[in-house]
Amino acid sequence: MINFEKLIDEHLRRELKEKKVGVYYPSEIGSCIRKVWFTYKKPKEPDKDKIKIFQVGLMLHDFIADVLRSEKTQQVRLVDSEVPFRLVLPNFTISGRVDDIMIVEANGKKILVEVKSTKSLKMINEPQDAHVKQLQMYMHALKIPNGMIVYIEKSSLKTIEFEVEYDKEQVKDIMKRFETLHDHLVMNKIPEPEAKLNPNKNWMCKYCEYREECEGNSL
Repeated sequence: MINFEKLIDEHLRRELKEKKVGVYYPSEIGSCIRKVWFTYKKPKEPDKDKIKIFQVGLMLHDFIADVLRSEKTQQVRLVDSEVPFRLVLPNFTISGRVDDIMIVEANGKKILVEVKSTKSLKMINEPQDAHVKQLQMYMHALKIPNGMIVYIEKSSLKTIEFEVEYDKEQVKDIMKRFETLHDHLVMNKIPEPEAKLNPNKNWMCKYCEYREECEGNSL
């Protein structure tokens, strides 16, 4: 018998890559800063189930890109589906390959579209704060003030979308988060457990791979 699950696991297996202090990623800044700090200080092997979920997200992103490339889609034009990202600041760099962002053009206007997969659309009434923060960073770096977050349901391919406008003040707050992360990494000082302290972010703790380490460093 062929064990396809094993074949898939081996195909998706990723080597552990240690992160470099001073190089940060937009996709992380909406997470609990303490959790991100741990990924630099105590990196762990990527969880295979999370890798699979991430891969499904990439596949759905590619599907949306194919839809936008299609001759059947006349009102929207795909400009780019793999957008490089690099923002050099005095003390650190925000960088990375953008896997879930594409640039489209509609009615002569460029729009930055962030595609996120989800198990169900039923509970989505507004975009996740972390996704908005990520999109705001991309809009800031690419100088495209119009954005949209599209959630696509894995089982049905149904979608729901939210328009997001560039918010200069929100970008300032995001930059402060990067500065907080950087300062704590440089000083080797653990940040406060913001997810644990914020009722709106408590759910992050349930899925955090650093829950044990966090509990052992309670403030």
